[in-house]
Parts: sequence; C-alpha cells; structure tokens
Amino acid sequence: MKLFVVLSMVLFFSMAAFAKTYYVSTAGNDSNTGSGSSPWLTIQHAVDQVVAGDTILVKSGVYNELVTFNKSGSEADGYIVLQNAPGESPIIDGSGLAGSGGWIPALIKIISKNYIKVVGFELRNLITSDSGVFPAGIWIRGTSHHIELLNNIVHHIEMNKSNAGAHGIAVYGTSAPDSIHEILLDGNEIYACKLGWSESLVLNGNVSNFIIRNNKVHDNDNIGYDFIGFEGECPDPTYDQARYGQVYDNVVYNIDSRTNPAYGGEASADGFYVDGGRDIVFEHNTAYQCNIGFELASEHKGKSTSGITMRNNFIYDNHVIGIAIGGYDSNRGTTDDCYIVNNSLYNNNTDNLGWGAEILMQYYCQNNTFKNNIIYAAAGKPVVLNETQSGTNNIFDNNLYYGTSGIYWNWRGTEYSSFSAYQSGSGQDAHGLFADPLYISPEDGNLRIGDGSPAIDRGDNLSPDIIGTQDIDKKDRIINSIVDIGAFEYDSVSTGFEQSRDVHHPKAFILYQNFPNPFNPATVIRYKLSETARVEISVYNILGQKLITLINEKKAPGKYEVIFDAAMLPSGVYTYTLQTGDGTRLARKMLYLK
Repeated sequence: MKLFVVLSMVLFFSMAAFAKTYYVSTAGNDSNTGSGSSPWLTIQHAVDQVVAGDTILVKSGVYNELVTFNKSGSEADGYIVLQNAPGESPIIDGSGLAGSGGWIPALIKIISKNYIKVVGFELRNLITSDSGVFPAGIWIRGTSHHIELLNNIVHHIEMNKSNAGAHGIAVYGTSAPDSIHEILLDGNEIYACKLGWSESLVLNGNVSNFIIRNNKVHDNDNIGYDFIGFEGECPDPTYDQARYGQVYDNVVYNIDSRTNPAYGGEASADGFYVDGGRDIVFEHNTAYQCNIGFELASEHKGKSTSGITMRNNFIYDNHVIGIAIGGYDSNRGTTDDCYIVNNSLYNNNTDNLGWGAEILMQYYCQNNTFKNNIIYAAAGKPVVLNETQSGTNNIFDNNLYYGTSGIYWNWRGTEYSSFSAYQSGSGQDAHGLFADPLYISPEDGNLRIGDGSPAIDRGDNLSPDIIGTQDIDKKDRIINSIVDIGAFEYDSVSTGFEQSRDVHHPKAFILYQNFPNPFNPATVIRYKLSETARVEISVYNILGQKLITLINEKKAPGKYEVIFDAAMLPSGVYTYTLQTGDGTRLARKMLYLK
C-alpha cells in the first residue's frame, strides 16, 4: 500500500511539472514560444500548440477569429483549459467570419475531441444570411466527451433567413454507438440571438450523461433549452436521443418566436423543451415570459419523450402555456411515463391565446403523473386543457388550484366551470384542493407560500427519487412529516425571502421586466418602492454607455411606471437600471426590434 501511495504521488507531481500555462494577448506574437512574459497573438495558434494538461490564459481584447480545437486532453494528463486570464474579459468576435468556417461555423468548435474546458469568454457577432451554413457560438459534435463550458456569454449569433437555423451553444452526438458524454454547461448566458428554426442551447442526438446548471438564456427568438431525439443526427435510431441528464438552477425568460421569420408570427417557443429526449431530471429552474414555459413532447410519430422528471420549478407569466405535454397534432409522437410534481405555476397564458392554458394536455399522453403542483390561473383562463380522447392512464392528484373568476377545466373535451365538477366528471384530483395558495408576491415572481397557506403539509409523499430531496431554495423537501404542495417547502424562517424574476432584490425596491418586450419603438418600465427614496431610472447601450436618464427624483412608496421611446436608436439589447440614494442598483435587459 505504501508503495502504491508513493508511486501515485510521484505520478501526480510529474504531471504537474509538465503542465504549462501560456498567455494570449492582442499585443502578442505568434512566432514566439508562448511564455507568460511573451504572449501569443491569436487563440487559434495557442490551442494548436498546447498539449493535455496545459492552460491558455487569454487577456482582454477583441479576437476576430474562429477557434477550432484540433487536440484533446486526456484522463491521465488532464484537461486542455482555455480560460480568461484573471481579471480579464476576452471577446471572440465573429464579425465577417460566418462564411469562412465551413457549413458549421462557430466561434469555438470541438469535434470528437475530449477533456477540454472553455471558461470566461464573451462570444459574439457570428451573423449570416446564408441558409447553406449553420452557425453557433459553440459547436460540440461527433463523439466528444469530458467537455466543460463555464461562465461564457454568447450573444448575437444570427441566422437572418427563414429556412435555416443557428444555435448559441450546440451539442450534437452524431455517431453510434459512442456517445457524446460527460458534458457540463455551468454559468453560461445566451441572449439576443436570431435562431431561425433552431434553439438557444441544445443537446441533440447521441448525447448522454450531462449536467446543465446555473445558466441563463433570455431575449432570443426561439427555444431556450432543448433536449432532442429522433432527428437523425445519430445514424442509429437506437442511440438517437439526448438522455441521462440533470438540468437544474437555470433561468429562461423573454423567449418569443413571434418575431422570428421562420415561424410566421406564431408564439410557439419553449423555455425548456424535451422533444424526444428521455430520462432527464429538471429541478429548481425558473421560466417566465416565454411563449411556453415547459414542454415535454415528441415531434416524430411513433417516437416518445419518456422518463422525464420535472420537479420544484417556478413557471409564471408565460405568454401562452405554463406546461405542455404530448404531440401537438395527431401526426406526432407520445409523452410517456413522466412525473410533473411539486411545481409552482402562476398567471400563464398572459396573451390570452385560444389554445393557451396553465397546463395543456395534447395528443398521445400515456402514464404521466401530475401531483403536488400549485396551479394559479388568471381570471377567465383554462387551468387544465385536455381536448383530445387520445391519452391513457394520466393521473392528476394532490394539486392545489386557484383562480379569481371564470377559470375552467377541460378534460377529454368536456368543460367544467368549477373544481368540484371537474373532480367528479374527470375522476381526477380526488385529494386536490381549490384555495388561494397565499403566494408571497406572485406579481414579482416570488411563488413561495406564506403563513397559513393551504399547501402546507398537503402533498403526497412520493419517493425522493421523484420529488427530490430539496425544495427550490435548497431546503429539505419535507420539513414536517408531509411534503408541501408546490416548489417551496414552508418554514417560518424562510417566508421573508424575496425574489423578483431571476434576481434576488432588496425587499424595499423592485424593478419589473419592461412590457412589451421585445418592443418597437416604446415600452413601459415599472418599478415598486416600499419606502421613500431618491430614484434614478436610466438606459444604457450594450457597451455600458448611459443613453438617457428617464427619471431622477424623490418618490414616495408605491408602484410607478415610465415610458421609454427608442425610436431614434438602432435595434439591439439595452439595459435599464433603478438606482437609489442608498446605493441599491437593480438592472434588467430589454430588446428593441424595429
């Protein structure tokens, strides 16, 4: 045993001794040897020189290049790491380069390479109108494995044709039987992308064993997160599914296909979408102001999305649907054996479209379980909409429903205007409730329950592999002997926690998302003060330059709104801020589309 330990230590220190760190700088020189004091000039040159275990640190600057990894790291010698230098903010900019990267141009491309980390880059401006290419901020393809993408920002990846696509980050398993596997996407942001018929962040084909966590996707014109099967990306249908994944602590908002020319004004973009994937867990995610919050479906007839567990998520203020399952018409596939449990929904179908609902049951839903969910519908809106006769053995129970007036249920084509009528007519929700859940502040996105909520200790104690072990705030999922209904487990200490959208705000000040968003040319910015304060509302461009101060004055407690008119500005992403005299500063992004 002692000999083994000694040999292991010798091997470790030998590896450490050979691992090197190199620098890249816009002031560098590609002809040098790449030491820390004499950096290389381009990122591509650096990745071509290094070997397993080496680290490339990139200094601030704009690097106008497309980067392709032509080497792998290894389990024995370590990852090849491409990372921002400490305190630096490098940018890889694709301006003018979309036509020079083959049919799948990318700011970073990894094809059948392994043990690679990419950390801390801004990736931008890969823009094309050529429908013969398929651009992405980052492409991972082939049989790559042990890939980590951490804390990168991807924006303005654009396909400006209606018959083609683009991705922010894409992982495509294109071989069999070897999969793309051991994939970690953590802390990335994707926004302001024009995606055509494709998605912001996608795993497609033979991809297995992945973790997608702490990412933020917003203000794009198609699906936020997508997990796909059966599109033929993998040549063997047996392996052609994204599977065995964990998707948690992610945020998605402002996903809207109505401005996307590929969709002809249709509002069909999901925040989270499983289209043919299987055996994936979604928990502790937040979806709001998307066309559809979550959808579990299969677009391919005879194929199934299956084994999905969706638990402990917040879903609110989506334009059409909170949660949808099943094929969207009779020529699609099935949704089977999924658990939708302990989620909190509020005010979905904000745009009052005829096919919208809090929960939509489409064609061919089989053996799915909806339990322990809070479903709070807006006045006059459907709570559950199930108009087909095609589903079998779908179970609804222990859910808590509420709505102020005119809400209704539709089960297998029969409409019910009261909860009791729905219970007796459908045979569902025998242990369900109809009562105000006492959300803390639902209009601000805080769907935690307060003192005296009827959701407390009223759920069904399903096994931990179904409901999880933690609520949305990472507290124990069961604090007393019975699980609470909804994503949040009540305790007297935590109910004061205030969350507004995806940002934890000081309780005294709330900055709401502008409406409409995207907008043209004017939009309304709303904010709330719980105490008297001097307030400045300002708008900044993407470079952080202040464009206008809309208001700068002392205000009493209350809710306020101010109009921002961008008619004289170019299309793009802008940031608006609320700053108070005590130093509090809140910020949100908005998208102006002419």
